[in-house]
Amino acid sequence: MFRAILLFGFGFYLMFLHISGNISKYINMKYSYLSFSAMFAAFLLALIQLIIVFRDEDLKHEHGGHVHSLENTIWKKFFVYGLLVYPLIAGFCFPIASLDSKLVSAKGFHFPKNNAAGDDPYAQNQFLRPDTSGYFGKSDYAKMMEKEKAEIIKQDPMIVTDANYLMTMEILYNYPGEFIGKHIKFTGFVYNDPVEKSNHLFLFRFGIIHCVADSGVFGMLAKMPEKIKLANDTWLSVSGVISQEYYAPFKMNIPALTIKQYTKVSKPKDVYVYRKY
Repeated sequence: MFRAILLFGFGFYLMFLHISGNISKYINMKYSYLSFSAMFAAFLLALIQLIIVFRDEDLKHEHGGHVHSLENTIWKKFFVYGLLVYPLIAGFCFPIASLDSKLVSAKGFHFPKNNAAGDDPYAQNQFLRPDTSGYFGKSDYAKMMEKEKAEIIKQDPMIVTDANYLMTMEILYNYPGEFIGKHIKFTGFVYNDPVEKSNHLFLFRFGIIHCVADSGVFGMLAKMPEKIKLANDTWLSVSGVISQEYYAPFKMNIPALTIKQYTKVSKPKDVYVYRKY
């Protein structure tokens, strides 16, 4: 019976994530059908488990209460079920936190990506520059980049939305020289890098390529029009001109934005952006 309760618990938890909208904090919604499938599978398996339980109860009555079964020891049950119960307790009882500049300060950001997870692109947290090359063959990736570049380079100014944020940033970092002097508008949160000058900061968005395992913080170095101190996690809507600047920690030039206008805006309802294909 406890197995059936656990399966119903996982099914209801997935349902809760979808109804509340919090599922988008874990996966790219392009793959929401997978979580829906898992939810229905959990409910189906729970029903099957209930049928098995009631069938075994009937067999006990038919055989005078004597049914031979091969059960694991109590300590093994406690360990296994404890592992299964914990994510449900954590999911239902612990609040879901949105990522912010504190994570950037704690982990830093790297370029082009953190390879601590080896060669598996599905287990790499990325930083600053989105990189989807690991999910495609070399020629297919090049074709996709050229097609997406043609979509955005003709815009003037380039309008960066939640839907095309990661695509645009990936294109800018792949073809930095082709976008110098172009105007761009986008929204992000402030991160004050300790190595940068007083009127320089980073504008970031947290993005999800496929799921939270390959999530990262992506954006651009920005030069403010005047010396001003903005707190981390201040959300800005900015417009400016794309350039390149030398960034000492990376020992290379990176895409940068010379801000012409900026406005403080409220934190968006969904702070994450997702890779569209």
